[in-house]
Amino acid sequence: MRLTAAILISGLALGASVASARDIVPAEQREIAFSAHLPGCDDASVLGKISSAFARKEGRFWNSSAEIQWFEKIRDVAWRPWGYDMIPRRFCTAVAILSDGRKHRVDYSVRENLGFIGMTWGVEWCVAGYDRNRAYAPSCRAARP
Repeated sequence: MRLTAAILISGLALGASVASARDIVPAEQREIAFSAHLPGCDDASVLGKISSAFARKEGRFWNSSAEIQWFEKIRDVAWRPWGYDMIPRRFCTAVAILSDGRKHRVDYSVRENLGFIGMTWGVEWCVAGYDRNRAYAPSCRAARP
């Protein structure tokens, strides 16, 4: 009984030291620091990037004329859900009204320094029902936090 308790206590102590072995340094305090200044979910430039990329992808790869006409019910889902030491990300969701009048959920994230060659913020997005190559399957779940 005492041996089992000793093993259990030493195992817990080892687990605690392993868990605290990783220093958490906020991304803003790194040698090459992030600013964590990202546009909001409803920012016109974010929504514009999603709309133009969606139309380009549909036309180029799927021979479709589908376009996003506008967005509604835009809301913030999560801000830095994996901690302050990770690359700053803002997760959002909205409803997109497409050119055929149908409504589809859009899940997207705005990410710092993950845009064009790491020089600006970038957007990853998924329109439910239009993830034809299943990059964010199932049903755009992989685009959420």
